[in-house]
Amino acid sequence: MKEKNLKALWSWIWAAVVAIIIALFIRFYLFIPILVDGVSMMPTLHNADRVIINRFGKINRFDVIVFQEGKNKYIKRVIGIPGDVIEYKQDQLYINGKKYSEPYLSDYQKKMEDGPLTDDYSTKEQLQEGKIPTKSYFVLGDNRRASKDSRIIGPIPKTKIMGKVQIAYWPLKNAKLIK
Repeated sequence: MKEKNLKALWSWIWAAVVAIIIALFIRFYLFIPILVDGVSMMPTLHNADRVIINRFGKINRFDVIVFQEGKNKYIKRVIGIPGDVIEYKQDQLYINGKKYSEPYLSDYQKKMEDGPLTDDYSTKEQLQEGKIPTKSYFVLGDNRRASKDSRIIGPIPKTKIMGKVQIAYWPLKNAKLIK
């Protein structure tokens, strides 16, 4: 009887160890929690929000991503993909000459009483040929007036991107899927 109990105990211990390893793999490799530091992504994300990023998947225009620059992590929105020319004229986004709406900013733009949310800008003034380089992305914070982004630091190489923000989960009042 003792041998049977010992076998059952080892079976439970083994199952617990495997479960812990799987949980740690998921936590540290697939889905990573990140703390939002600053106001550059308001109104989408707020200072001290907690989000989860997914390290896999294709990066698309308007995805919210996390990238690392030195020891700092930044959360920004992808506006331009490789080969794009980005322009803002009178608070309106143009990509390769085509007008795009930014519905995630609509309410925020309406609140701006002292000028545009996004000042006039063109990658033609910053980048060779005005185009975003291969394997790089042009990113902006949603709070354009208070964001250190590609207008300042240039395009972000894909190698520095940690993943896409999928979920804001804390505080609960700000919990949502990020689109």
